[in-house]
Amino acid sequence: MSSMLDPDTRPSAAKEIVHQGKGCLAVLLAIAVLVGGGWFVYSQGKSLMSNFGEEPDYTGAGKASITVTVPNGATLDEIGGVLLKDDVIKSTQAWDSAVASEERATSIQPGRYIMRTQMPAIDALRLLINPGESRVRAQFTIPEGLRLSKQVDALVKGTKIKRSAFEKALDNPKSIGLPSYAKGNPEGFLFPDTYELTADATATSTLKQMVDEYKSVADDIDLQAAAKKLDRSPYEVLIVASIIEREVNQDQYRAKVAQVLYNRLDQGIPLGLDSTVIYAENLNTNTTTPKDRASKSKYNTYLRKGLPPGPISAPGKAALEAAANPEPGKWLYFTTVNFDTGETKFAETDAEFQQIVKEFQAYCQSNPGRCDS
Repeated sequence: MSSMLDPDTRPSAAKEIVHQGKGCLAVLLAIAVLVGGGWFVYSQGKSLMSNFGEEPDYTGAGKASITVTVPNGATLDEIGGVLLKDDVIKSTQAWDSAVASEERATSIQPGRYIMRTQMPAIDALRLLINPGESRVRAQFTIPEGLRLSKQVDALVKGTKIKRSAFEKALDNPKSIGLPSYAKGNPEGFLFPDTYELTADATATSTLKQMVDEYKSVADDIDLQAAAKKLDRSPYEVLIVASIIEREVNQDQYRAKVAQVLYNRLDQGIPLGLDSTVIYAENLNTNTTTPKDRASKSKYNTYLRKGLPPGPISAPGKAALEAAANPEPGKWLYFTTVNFDTGETKFAETDAEFQQIVKEFQAYCQSNPGRCDS
């Protein structure tokens, strides 16, 4: 007998084998999907489980400085809410955990604290418990345009720190962080602003805070690059700014005054400024007399060409910006013609200048005593 199958049965058998092969492939694919999916679910579940119970919290030393107020009678939950609102902490959950781990949490006192944004909750809590220099005791304001001795007067009054302590700190310029171009002279570098006085503040730390603010503002306006562009030193630009601060009190005139000063310096013309003589003679007036202008001081810009040897006041940001960015023009003269409004006029020629001087004289005659004090 033949061992071969009936030819009519072979096609159906082949189909059965093919179907069986497809079935096996389908099973293998299903197993692969199940295994792969199972691994995905497992890995994701493991990740979720590993993070389960962790509170969102910041790491590191914090970012920007911020003053936070803890209200009177605030609960720990309320303090956490304040810190969250100010972006000091990342979550109240992290704050609650920090509070639970620190027995002294209830010792936080109401007040103002200098903190940093984005702090770890436990660091924020410990700072509030042991604030040290971060606790704000008071605020003090130093206005623009004061000479150093007047700034010290204002500091003594505003901080209640002894004058002798400030004088001792000023005698050690390195301790307050003056820029190298200051050459040890603090005049003009104590930036006028409103400051927070911390509980542990000293004369040295307070002065350093003001010098640091000057540096920050100088960086903001790119003072050194501006000075280089003007072919001046940063110290010369500061001196010009200190003069601007004393000569005009309206922002619209500052950059023009800067240009007048640079024009006269470039042409070798004495600056002829009352403000520098007032500084030299420590006068309490708005104008000077012929006797005052005969002063032999190096700050007498009527008799000496060039800039005075140092700043005559502590300029604010607007004066520094003007000194760094003078308004282009050919003016060689300026005069404030009205001390009440601050109106100031500019001239390119001596003839024009004499006209605005007459306006100023007319104002003085109409306002007895206004030009002498």
